[in-house]
Amino acid sequence: MFESFFPKPKIFFTSVLIWTALAIAIWYGAGDSIGAALGFALPEPEGEPIVGLSYFYTSSFLWFYVYYIVWSVAFAAFWFFYSPHKWQWWSILGSAFILFTTYFGVQVSVALNNWRRPFFDQFQQALTGDGTVSQDDLYNLIIIFCQIAFISTVVFVVTRFFVSHYVFRWRTAMNNFYMERWPRVRNIEGASQRVQEDTMRFASIMEGLGVAFVDAIMTLVAFLPILWSLSQYVTELPLVGEIPHALFIALLFWAAFGTGLLALVGIKLPGLEFRNQRVEAAYRKELVYGEDDPSRAQPPTTRELFDNVRRNYFRLYFHYMYFNIARGFYLQADNIYVHILLVPTIVTGRITLGIWQQILTAFGQVSNSFQFLINSWTTIVELISIYKRLHAFEAVFRGQELAEIDRKYLEEQGDGYAQHVADPAPGGGGPDPVQTVQDPKR
Repeated sequence: MFESFFPKPKIFFTSVLIWTALAIAIWYGAGDSIGAALGFALPEPEGEPIVGLSYFYTSSFLWFYVYYIVWSVAFAAFWFFYSPHKWQWWSILGSAFILFTTYFGVQVSVALNNWRRPFFDQFQQALTGDGTVSQDDLYNLIIIFCQIAFISTVVFVVTRFFVSHYVFRWRTAMNNFYMERWPRVRNIEGASQRVQEDTMRFASIMEGLGVAFVDAIMTLVAFLPILWSLSQYVTELPLVGEIPHALFIALLFWAAFGTGLLALVGIKLPGLEFRNQRVEAAYRKELVYGEDDPSRAQPPTTRELFDNVRRNYFRLYFHYMYFNIARGFYLQADNIYVHILLVPTIVTGRITLGIWQQILTAFGQVSNSFQFLINSWTTIVELISIYKRLHAFEAVFRGQELAEIDRKYLEEQGDGYAQHVADPAPGGGGPDPVQTVQDPKR
């Protein structure tokens, strides 16, 4: 799955984490001084947030663009030299481009959040009817919104278009990797499904889920400092009273509670989804054999195999039932959580309508990012199940030990099942797929 597209995956992803941590440390530690030495006017003057397109070409942003490009190119150059890979332009530089466009898209959301304060403050003032806010004032702010929204649309379209091509290249790499080994893997049970369907589904899920995950991380990076700053307006919480950075702390508590709750409640789902694919494959395989061999797919056999399918689905329905109960109650409570937190602040008149809008938006952005696991859990479960199937598939043709869930499944099915789902490989070298499947220890 990974070595087909990335060079030396374990070392590569470890180096990504180290390189990223080093980049962040330098940026927040000595970034301003380095940028100032290179001629960028840093830091930006403090005060009201910058509203409009000028937000994207401040000296801080221009310095960030240069810093990111240099840092990414240096990382790519090292890997191009250390471990050349046929897909390195897509896997390394393509990943860097996706990270940048995703981060830029999040910054567009920050620019829109900056716009909300002046617009809704003027909106609130205009409702008083004192004549201090003219139509031109509001129209000008609406025009600024349209400009930022146009940038947002362009960034979204470019990112999605590129990601679609990026993920299909990844699927192509996996397909080529498996097909090069087809003589050794074609007799493994479900080989055609692994190569065609699972790689397709892996690519499709990664296209949406991968971008959503990166977007969640980038949103946290961009909006957490904003929420920290906005916490100065909210000093008191219901039941708790006054605490420093009350809004920020309340969000962290709520997000950690929800993530932990849903992870605990849904802990059984990945294994059940994985087993579901196994029992479906066994039933389908027997029916395929029955198309050519009248002695196969007889009622006793098919009834037993379909009973396995039904039993697993009923278990899935039961576990998803209580998972959805917990998820539904949490998400409904999340809709009013921030409003409950703001009640003591609102009734004392310490914030304006514009600040209220900024708080709601920033809180929602950060909350949704922290709740990525909650909102995407069913898709994550499906991806984990696909990963487990492909990993088990690779383990068989590599002669590696099967995962526990595979060993349990084969033990439940018995040697007879293993014998009729995998035929001896005709030559081709490597471990015998039948022996590998039949012997759980292997």
